[in-house]
Formats: sequence, structure tokens, C-alpha cells
Amino acid sequence: MASTSLIKSSPVLGKSEWVKGQSLRQPSSASVVVRCSPIAPSALTIRAGSYADELIKTAKTIASPGRGILAMDESNATCGKRLASIGLENTEANRQAYRTLLVSAPGLGNYVSGAILFEETLYQSTVDGKKMVDVLVEKNIVPGIKVDKGLVPLAGSNDESWCQGLDGLASRTAAYYQQGARFAKWRTVVSIPNGPSALAVKEAAWGLARYAAISQDNGLVPIVEPEILLDGEHGIDRTFEVAQKVWAEVFFYLAENNVMFEGILLKPSMVTPGAECKDRATPEQVADYTLKLLHRRIPPAVPGIMFLSGGQSEVEATLNLNAMNQAPNPWHVSFSYARALQNTCLKKWGGRPENVKEAQEALLTRAKANSLAQLGKYTGEGESEESKQGMFVKGYTY
Repeated sequence: MASTSLIKSSPVLGKSEWVKGQSLRQPSSASVVVRCSPIAPSALTIRAGSYADELIKTAKTIASPGRGILAMDESNATCGKRLASIGLENTEANRQAYRTLLVSAPGLGNYVSGAILFEETLYQSTVDGKKMVDVLVEKNIVPGIKVDKGLVPLAGSNDESWCQGLDGLASRTAAYYQQGARFAKWRTVVSIPNGPSALAVKEAAWGLARYAAISQDNGLVPIVEPEILLDGEHGIDRTFEVAQKVWAEVFFYLAENNVMFEGILLKPSMVTPGAECKDRATPEQVADYTLKLLHRRIPPAVPGIMFLSGGQSEVEATLNLNAMNQAPNPWHVSFSYARALQNTCLKKWGGRPENVKEAQEALLTRAKANSLAQLGKYTGEGESEESKQGMFVKGYTY
């Protein structure tokens, strides 16, 4: 999507290149315009932008071998639900304590290349007074930021949703860049039991494309997340059919909005049966359907496919990822998990300071397991029964 000189092989970012607080690189005032054909005035114009090289480097850093993304961008309301499950009140101090536990886990950067943060966390310090962003950078983890404003009812649809947050996004992403974020996330959803309607699919795809273009203009690698919800009794073939349509629409509108594919990451759902379907799929079946879909719909220019877990059990999400990495892929096929990394960790912690080390060990166990799965070397040996329990929540909101 950019000129040859802009998409040539770029080295992986060093820590000092992407976050230094007071020494953040400013974009140049001149933008680069690349015309596909200098002869025809009507030819498509691709905007590379002053951040093109940096976007490619950031995406490659996140899509590095054996590493994936820790999604810890739960809204304060959702974080409150997690805290309530262990008997804690939803206060900023409790959210700070839990997030400190996550980002300060020793050796986390060996398995995690990026961490998606909620806005509160991006500006927050640990309980020891150190900026969360700085703690991540020291571990060679790229800080990211959730930028959407959540799901609301889509008027004129079959009781479906659309994702809001485009208003003011340019100024917000510019501010997040200054604060140290280097990638962004926007989650929209498609419901199979509710259709999905053509209107809902188009709205989801267009919103993701506008968000991606705006994010790249302000130096943030956009994670494009068209989540196809697990809700429903449908089989895996129906999921495949819907996902084909959704992904085609998403990449059509990404191209229409001149998004540079080398500077994005895709965060899709795996192709699985609906959560209430009686016919369950093996990891091999999930891998077969999902990889077939990736090959049909995703350009190899996209550096990383960072799957969401979507309510699968911790072990199920890891087994499915491992099955997809049994042979080389054109993309870095990895993880961007929230519950599938944090569930056991949260329970081990229980809000008690004396349990922090044990909770961090649980987090690292899951992170290492998924690191091995990204390399296709996960065996599933020694997993606890707790880690095999499903986490599907009907109508889940984030």
C-alpha cells in the first residue's frame, strides 16, 4: 500500500525508538504522496504518511517470534466485574493494584510483545509510583491503547450493535502517542444469531477502516478487531460463511480508506462452532477452517494475526493456536488474549498482597504456554483443571 522504499524490510524496534516520554519523535509536517500511475489523473492515490516506517517497525516488533499481546484494556465497569468475582470493590486503588501485578510480572516480556491498556492505565502509575508505560517499555513490551467508546444499538438493524468513538479520535490518538502508546485497538462485533444483517456488517467494516486510517495518521498501529461472537447454536460451517463475508468487507473498506496493510495487525475470532452448538470442533478442525479463511481473505502484507480468545477456556485457546502453527504461515499467527491469560491469575491473587507472586506465576504460565503455541511447540501437559474451564458469557460486553 506504500511505495517500495517505504515497505522495504525494516528492523525490529529497539526500546528507545518507541517510547521515551520526553523524547518522542514528532511527525514531519510534510506528508508523502505516492501515485500508482503518474499518467492517469484518476489513478488511486495511496497516502503513506510521515509515520509509515515507524508503523511498519512497530507492527514487526509486536509480531515477533514466540510473543503475543496481553489484552488488559477492560473498561472500568468490566474491570469492576472481574474484581467483584474475587470479592473486591471497584475502586481506582484496586484496579491499580491488579494492573500493577500484571505489568510487573518478572520476565513477562519474554512471551508478551504488546499490552493493550485502558485510558486510565495509560496515564496511571504502579503502586510503587512508576508509570505503567515505563514498566512495560523496560520489559520490551509495546504499550497500546483501547480507543473505541463501546457498543450501542444499531438503528434499523436486527437488534444488532455498532461501535462508537470516531468523533474526536484524531486528537485522542495524537495525545495517546505523546503519552507513549504505539498501537491502538478498536473492537466491533457481529452476531450470527441476529443475522448478521448487511447493514451491521458494513457498519462494522466501515468503522474499523476509518479508525485504522485515523490511527495510522497519528502514529499508532491499528489492531483491527472484527469479533464474530460465539453466541449461538450454529455449526462451524456457518461461522466460516459469515467470517468470509465480514473479513472481505473489512479489507475492502481498509483499502478504500488507504490504510497501509504493512502497518496494521488483525485481531479476529477463530473459526469455531457457536458456544451452544452440540457438535464441538477439535483444535485441528479449528485450525483447518481458520487457516483456510486467512488464506482466502488476508493479504500476506499484514504482518500479524493476533487471535482473540472470545470466551474459550485458557487451554482451549492455547491448543487451537498451537494447531494453527504446525506449519509455516505467511503471517505471524499469535494471540491477543485477556481472560485466557488472566483468569487463573486473578483467582490466585484474590486481592491479597501476599498472593501477588503466585498470581504472577499463573500469568507467566499461561503466557509461556501461548508463546510455545505461537511456535507450534505446546503439548498441553501439566495443565490444571481450572485452566480447562470455559469462560463464555452470553452477550459479553467489554
